[in-house]
Amino acid sequence: MKVLIITASPDGMSGSYMAARMLEQAATLLGWQVAVECHSELAPVIPFTQTQVAEAGLVVVAACHLPELSRFAGKPCFIGELEDALNDPQGWLERASADAVPLEIPAHGPGQPARLVAITACPTGVAHTFMSAEALIGAAKRLGHSIKVETQGSVGVQNTLTATDIREADCVIVAADIEVNLSRFNDKRLYRTGTGTALKHPRETIETALNEAAVWQDHSEQSGDSGEQAPGPYQHLLTGVSFMLPMVVAGGLIIALSFMFGIEAFREEGTLAAALMKIGDNAAFALMIPVLSGYIAYSIADRPGIAPGMIGGMLASSLGAGFIGGIIAGFLAGYSAVLLARRLPMPKSLASLTPILLIPLLASLFTGLVMIYVVGEPVASIMTVMTGFLNNMGSANAVLLGVIIGAMMCFDMGGPVNKAAYAFSVGLLASQTYAPMAAAMAAGMVPALGMGIATVLARRKFSVSEQEAGKASFVLGLCFISEGAIPFAARDPLRVIPSCMAGGALTGALSMVFGAKLLAPHGGVFVLMIPGAVQQPGWYGLAIAAGALLTGLVYAVLKRGNVHMLAQAGS
Repeated sequence: MKVLIITASPDGMSGSYMAARMLEQAATLLGWQVAVECHSELAPVIPFTQTQVAEAGLVVVAACHLPELSRFAGKPCFIGELEDALNDPQGWLERASADAVPLEIPAHGPGQPARLVAITACPTGVAHTFMSAEALIGAAKRLGHSIKVETQGSVGVQNTLTATDIREADCVIVAADIEVNLSRFNDKRLYRTGTGTALKHPRETIETALNEAAVWQDHSEQSGDSGEQAPGPYQHLLTGVSFMLPMVVAGGLIIALSFMFGIEAFREEGTLAAALMKIGDNAAFALMIPVLSGYIAYSIADRPGIAPGMIGGMLASSLGAGFIGGIIAGFLAGYSAVLLARRLPMPKSLASLTPILLIPLLASLFTGLVMIYVVGEPVASIMTVMTGFLNNMGSANAVLLGVIIGAMMCFDMGGPVNKAAYAFSVGLLASQTYAPMAAAMAAGMVPALGMGIATVLARRKFSVSEQEAGKASFVLGLCFISEGAIPFAARDPLRVIPSCMAGGALTGALSMVFGAKLLAPHGGVFVLMIPGAVQQPGWYGLAIAAGALLTGLVYAVLKRGNVHMLAQAGS
């Protein structure tokens, strides 16, 4: 008899591997022709071929969580607990042969309700994370599906998906702009997209997921034709920035608190100002680049990439290569760790040492040597020139840089262009260059503030629901959440986006001209309440107000009036 054996455990480690080996031996003793599919990090997953599935007379599954079984529909199948199989493998297999029944897979065709689970996560963990979750929940309700969404935001994981939620789900939707841990979804149908797509097109996202989701097997084995969006370099970079941000925010605000006692007060040893500077600058800011590098590598190679990534980032920092060197170190560490995981020949008996010993050791050596002998010095020279230029640029160059940063921040309101400008500005904080960060945050507040102002200036052109959205948008703008303007941009992009870019360019230019500097990369107007967090706070507030007012005025003029409302007003 030809038998297929599948083993899987929640931790993906020893339990599954041991069960696979013991059941394979027991099946051989019973005289069965056996093939094993073991879901474990100790060995690569080798899925059964179509021929093996077609010829199988029995399928047995020893698992603490059920893998995807639709490929075995109609085959005699037995599903049992992993622990029982480990305790008595031969007796368990004999029982499996006697109790197996044809496997029935419930169909979920068009129009039929489905059980969905989802994860949403964006780099800052603030706006897109929660707005896309709400959009998916609303769309699923309208389509007649049930859904539970786990948000991985700046406040941590909320509405966590349980093992039962995942086991009972028909499909998993991962709407994330950063890399998230997907190991718990092994063998589930999974579809990946970005938070922006889920926010703007939630219905299409759900329908596409149900039609095109592919079985998730292993992070490194996903292909682009499976209906999933495999992470690319940009997403890896955003993952690093996402993990770095809390370090930057905390460090920047603590440094600002040090400045409350005077700009030079921290130089006097033993004072509270000196202690605050040690915490903010010598500790938090010193960890910025290692954390950035480490989590870029983590996004690429998972846990084996963290150590070489952080080591490379620390070297980049000590060599003066700055955030550019940190980014390079992260990618070097991550891709070298992946290459080692795939190509390093190891006997199965030593396979467990690979991710915790050999990969970190060899990838760290490679990354460190390349950073010291190849990358460090040239990139450090580039960073020195760039920092000097930014800190000593004339008014014309400052205006131009402010215009570029401001327009980019307002172009797609949380999209790739916005995030590129933001990541560039955050990265410069490590080299004590604070003016671009001030321009970026100020301009990022403009779109949402401007839409709120427009709904007041041209009230008759907006419906009641749009007016209410304008109030919410204004509040979000104060918090530096550009996404508050997305509902307006989605309905009227050809007018909203140019209006926002005009205001953002003005704000960015004025912020640079006024010499505003920002030590914390988030918080909106609320950072103005912290002494020292913003240099030139009065002029900085004026720059924000000017850009928001320009955006509001331009869109109020360009906006086409609601015909029905204008007719009512005229009567």
